[in-house]
Amino acid sequence: MYIWFRTWQLGVKSLLLHPLRSLLTVLGIFIGVSSVIWLLAIGEGISQKAQEQIENLGATNIIVRTVKPSADSEKNQSHILTYGIQRADYEVLAQSIPSIVESVPIREMRRKFTAGNQEMEGRLVGCTPEYAEINKLKLARGHFLTTTECEAKKNYCVLAAETAERLFRFANPIGKNVKVEESFYQVVGVLEPRQATAAIGGSLDAQEFNTDIYIPIKTLWERMGDLTIIPQGSSQERTEIELSQITLQVASVNEVEATAKAVETILSARRPDGDYAITVPLELLEQARTTRLMFILFMGMIAAISLVVGGIGIMNIMLATVTERTREIGIRRALGAKRSDITRQFLVETVALSSVGGIVGILVGFTCGPIIEFGKYIMKSSFPTVMASLPPEVVNMSPIIVPWSIPVAFFIAVGIGVIFGLYPARRAAMMDPIEALRHE
Repeated sequence: MYIWFRTWQLGVKSLLLHPLRSLLTVLGIFIGVSSVIWLLAIGEGISQKAQEQIENLGATNIIVRTVKPSADSEKNQSHILTYGIQRADYEVLAQSIPSIVESVPIREMRRKFTAGNQEMEGRLVGCTPEYAEINKLKLARGHFLTTTECEAKKNYCVLAAETAERLFRFANPIGKNVKVEESFYQVVGVLEPRQATAAIGGSLDAQEFNTDIYIPIKTLWERMGDLTIIPQGSSQERTEIELSQITLQVASVNEVEATAKAVETILSARRPDGDYAITVPLELLEQARTTRLMFILFMGMIAAISLVVGGIGIMNIMLATVTERTREIGIRRALGAKRSDITRQFLVETVALSSVGGIVGILVGFTCGPIIEFGKYIMKSSFPTVMASLPPEVVNMSPIIVPWSIPVAFFIAVGIGVIFGLYPARRAAMMDPIEALRHE
């Protein structure tokens, strides 16, 4: 223990004899460590924004849809075709799976909408207040359906952007009535335009929101019931459907697949006819994982290059130090120092340099957030046009320090110090004592 203490004492003293050179060497490691923390934090922040965008497309949603049975199904033999998920199924799913944070029963049907002299066909959607949040619908005016209105079975409705424009032109629809079939519904809200979701592989179907009218689902059940009659030439198709869809939302993308399996287990037991389909956003989940991994790898590689450059700086300085201290090495060998003692001496100095650089780099790494926010403030003040042209995800991005990056960066810095200091240390230890003593 005493030998190690004395080695460290001598190593620190040797480094302090050349403070500027030691400082510049530490600077290389410090920049490398802080780069690791900063770049991974920036990458995590950008990745977080990217994943939020992916989740906005519905990556945390599990959709259970009613599927019409085949023509030769037994259900198709009666005059009324009854099929699809039922209200009882919704209740069981919502109450028995703890990972579900939101569940929305939905009944959809094509209907004709009338307001004054204006008329159009669109989708009538019976839903609950959570529908707007799950589908990222934003209000332009008024309010969306409330829990009180839904429970009271109010004849209220919310119009999608295009529906409001086509039925009321430039007038304010709030408070006015829309006729759907033989019933009138008072408009309480109008939505902002919502971009249609594109079909993604086999996971998500395309969905259009801009020609919808939303009413409380209990109002739809009471006024229109479950029976739908569709004319087909000289005959009619009579179908009885309780729910068109159930949208289930979980807290994070990591819970989607397990929750979907639980939903499949419950429904397969309750609905052996298979008149349902479970849609899981597999492509979106995979994209979220890939995006995060790409950012971590890319930023980590750049930061690793900074650390390697710092290590090369250490090796360069230590080689110069060995040359300068050749006579000292010869004297120590002549006094009985072993090669291992010389190796240990120079390794201690490189570890001291890299450790100090690592600690300072970690401290500077914690300033990532405030410095970037200050930089964005300066950029917005000096170059507002440039900042306005950038995507909002970039402008609003905040770095998120990755906890594991701190110990990893420090130990890599020390490891690089040892690796790049080993050659100079071995070179010093292998010197011939006689030749070292003759060195001027």
